[in-house]
Amino acid sequence: MHVVESADVPDSPQRPEPAPDRPAEPPSRLLADLAGLVRPSHAVKAVLLVPVALVGAPAYRPAELLGIVSATVAFVVASAAVYIANDIADRHRDRHHPVKRHRPIAAGRVGVVTAGACCAGLLALLAAIVARSPASYWPLLVYLVLNVAYSRSLKHIPLIDVGTVATGFVLRVMQGYAVTGGRAPAWLLITVFSMSLLLLLGKRRQELLDIGAVHRPALRGYSMELTNWLLQIAAVLALVSGLMYLRDEGPFGPQHGQTAMMLSTPFALFALFRYLQIQAVGKGDGDPVRILLRDRVMVANSALWAVTLGVTLVLVHHPALAAAVPR
Repeated sequence: MHVVESADVPDSPQRPEPAPDRPAEPPSRLLADLAGLVRPSHAVKAVLLVPVALVGAPAYRPAELLGIVSATVAFVVASAAVYIANDIADRHRDRHHPVKRHRPIAAGRVGVVTAGACCAGLLALLAAIVARSPASYWPLLVYLVLNVAYSRSLKHIPLIDVGTVATGFVLRVMQGYAVTGGRAPAWLLITVFSMSLLLLLGKRRQELLDIGAVHRPALRGYSMELTNWLLQIAAVLALVSGLMYLRDEGPFGPQHGQTAMMLSTPFALFALFRYLQIQAVGKGDGDPVRILLRDRVMVANSALWAVTLGVTLVLVHHPALAAAVPR
């Protein structure tokens, strides 16, 4: 879940600020930089979380499918606008960060006016989507308000900062249920929140190792010992709540929920073990999205888990297929 993290902080007088703009880049490079501003890899957050409302649905009505597609696009657009606004506001601080200084605005490859125009265009597109059914997009509107509060003050408060960002992931899930008219399962929301906390705490831990509290003032309220303890607590909560969701509220029904829980336990444990291994033993880059999408072990485990639950779900909803399976 990456959420806007912005604050205009003057540069240190000991380090001169690079020129804010450079000579005009070739059109192809400029297009690539503009695409980089919206961080397309982070669209996976909305693509995976918003459609969760359709999991286990007995039938997919066209209106619900259209609503999910619109909600997913709306959250992708909203997140992209947030990222651009964040990069504009944080460009001075980002120039002293070993990784963020390469972002298009901080590096001076995209001017503030150009980036601002892109952000305004995205907000206009978002307004057109939301205007069709404003009442159904209350989670997205809360997400935007939360980002403003985060940018202004909440990002500087230790523990509150990661809780605020994790809430943005929960709002993505709630958006899917809002447009379909369903009730979001409580265990599912707890699972998403705790998993988000786990990933965010891992990111904070990596930042402590890399640069300390120089770039993010809230890190003064963290330590390696604290983040290690918090990672363990978040991992346990994520595991328990996820398994309880599968057993009690998942798409497998009361008769097969326990089976789904038992089948998922080894995969869930391995996923958590692998993530903690990367944090404690390996050298991650601090970006949870890259870890989840690029670590081959994590991807393989997730794929096997998804296939296992997918086959189980098909057999649950089509008993005739289960009866045909040789014993």
